[in-house]
Amino acid sequence: MGEKQGERTRRRLSTEERREELLAVGARLFASRPHEDVSIEQVAEIAGVSRGLLYHYFPTKYDFFAAVVERESRRMLRLTAAVPGVPAREQLTSGLDRFLEYVENHAQGFRAFHRAEAAGDPAVRRVYRQGLAAQERQILDALAADPEVAGVARDLPTLRIAVRGWLSFMVTVCLEWLDEEPRMARDDVRDLCARALLGAITPP
Repeated sequence: MGEKQGERTRRRLSTEERREELLAVGARLFASRPHEDVSIEQVAEIAGVSRGLLYHYFPTKYDFFAAVVERESRRMLRLTAAVPGVPAREQLTSGLDRFLEYVENHAQGFRAFHRAEAAGDPAVRRVYRQGLAAQERQILDALAADPEVAGVARDLPTLRIAVRGWLSFMVTVCLEWLDEEPRMARDDVRDLCARALLGAITPP
């Protein structure tokens, strides 16, 4: 009886809700182990669906992993979107606060996103690198719109390298922070990352 009720509950999920449920399971699994150690069967079992249904949404495991990476990338971009007209320096603290709150509350998804670079599939790596490039463009656009850093923003190649290097720095800091015991205070991580970016874009 309970099993039949569970089946009826699963049928009530919309296509998008079911897809989101599967991606959430994937984020948990891919965050805790290499992608090659995660099987479609495991995902289906945890989600309580058939393997055939999962393949209906995602034709291959690499398609599934790529979708997980893309999902986490979109979430991070939404959280760190710039506010037009507000100086970039003023937004840095609040933006990092939102980002670090996401990292702490969605640690599994964050780890899954950054595991993608080690994936053997070119399509998965492409989705990951597109996500990083989108973050880079978002930061560059915010800096270019800020009169306070207009001089630095005009030297786009230098600024791009600085932002790209800072993103790598921040990812490393966040991954270390998540695994740290006892964990460093979030405000201290925020201030560390803020100083690193400001130092990278401020002329000597």
